[in-house]
Amino acid sequence: MKVLVTGVSSKLGRLVAEHLVAAGHVVLGIDRRPWPDAPKGVEMFQADIRKRPAEDVFRTRKPDAVIHLATVTHFSASSQERYRINLGGTRAIFDHCHTYGVKQALFIGRHTYYGAASDSPLYHTEAEPPMAVTTFPELADLVAADLFAGSALWRYPEIDTVVLRVCYALGPSQQGTLASYLRGPRVPTVLGFDPLYQFIHEQDVTAAICLALEKNLRGVFNVAGAQPVPLSLLIRVTGRKALPLPESVLQRMLGRLGLPDLPRGAISHIKYPVVIDDSTFRAATGYQHRFDEVQTMEAFRWA
Repeated sequence: MKVLVTGVSSKLGRLVAEHLVAAGHVVLGIDRRPWPDAPKGVEMFQADIRKRPAEDVFRTRKPDAVIHLATVTHFSASSQERYRINLGGTRAIFDHCHTYGVKQALFIGRHTYYGAASDSPLYHTEAEPPMAVTTFPELADLVAADLFAGSALWRYPEIDTVVLRVCYALGPSQQGTLASYLRGPRVPTVLGFDPLYQFIHEQDVTAAICLALEKNLRGVFNVAGAQPVPLSLLIRVTGRKALPLPESVLQRMLGRLGLPDLPRGAISHIKYPVVIDDSTFRAATGYQHRFDEVQTMEAFRWA
């Protein structure tokens, strides 16, 4: 199969591309960033997914499937730029899939779509609404991209569209949202709160994405790893020290004295859990995670 991977130069993109090549697929990679040492079997195209050169890849190479990883999660970019990349880029990719006859399209979203609040259910299923737009407004662009990708299920019924809402990835690459939060020696927490945190080893994310492609899934699925653990335990096992602060103090300290520079909306995700039920994905694919919660935390700690 000929598979196009957007955002291929990211750590997850590289892992997915290498996994696909090992499985015998031909991989086309699109990214604004170069990947000079891309393995044999990966044809690289350095382009913006919103621009004409990216469309030319669809037109000339005719991929059978697309795995869309080219979304921005960091908050250093302006909100306008995030919307242009996350929503505008996602729209462009699905339009190209429709125009050039792509058979499968996978959008890789985040479990933060469900939001974190005091009255949220402990386990979120795929049928729940995107409360992140109210609890964490800075995630609105990612929520919009997720909803747009999901709408392709009825707008483009000829495409087998899959939306995977994946919990926090963690692993030896030390990249990603959770890794950024845990990067420093001191991890700020909200005094009096110790929420459950759910994460998945980056190798298990790769396996889940490729399995969704192999099983030719269609629909929206949650993807998780081992059981969630309290934030205090996550901080301790990864070799950090918790710094409990009153919420009002924490809001003023973010980005100072070596603490992570988080948007204010992120406070809700430090206070309340976002835990997903991935039983539907496991039943549909037979997926089983390889790394338990301790192995995943230690892989991050000792990288």
